[in-house]
Amino acid sequence: MAQDKDKPTKKPAAKSPPQPKAAAESASQAKGLKLTQIASPAGRGARQLATLKGLGLNKMRRTRVLEDTPAVRGMIACVKHLIRVEEIR
Repeated sequence: MAQDKDKPTKKPAAKSPPQPKAAAESASQAKGLKLTQIASPAGRGARQLATLKGLGLNKMRRTRVLEDTPAVRGMIACVKHLIRVEEIR
């Protein structure tokens, strides 16, 4: 019995408080983004062409409405000089 008292006891882990919403979600009230291709990817790198295709844009003046997510925002940042972005509420 004396040995049981000498053993260290494990304390239950403290619960962390609920996390606030992501900064991207709280900063942007937009429900979607309207993307329009305004420039040709001719002469650009393959990566920019692939990013445009990933956004659903592959011809001039083609428009797509996409959900406002961090992944889409990152893709937009890579080809911001080739597209026009409008927020839809």
